[in-house]
Amino acid sequence: MSAANGKKGPSSGVVEWVGSAFRFATDRNDFRRNLLVNLGLFAAGVWVARNLSDFDLMAPQPIT
Repeated sequence: MSAANGKKGPSSGVVEWVGSAFRFATDRNDFRRNLLVNLGLFAAGVWVARNLSDFDLMAPQPIT
C-alpha cells in the first residue's frame, strides 16, 4: 500500500474511508453502531421502495 511507504496518493483517503466504514458496519460488539447501521439500511430501503413505486411500467410512454 502506498501509505506504508510514506507517500499518500489521492485515492488513499478513499481507501481509508472505505476501510473505516467497513469496520464500522461489521463491528459485532457495539449495539449502538449496529442499531445505527440497521436504521440507515432500513431508511434507504424505504426511500428506494417509495421512489420506485411511482413508476407505472404498463403506462404508455409520452411521445416526444
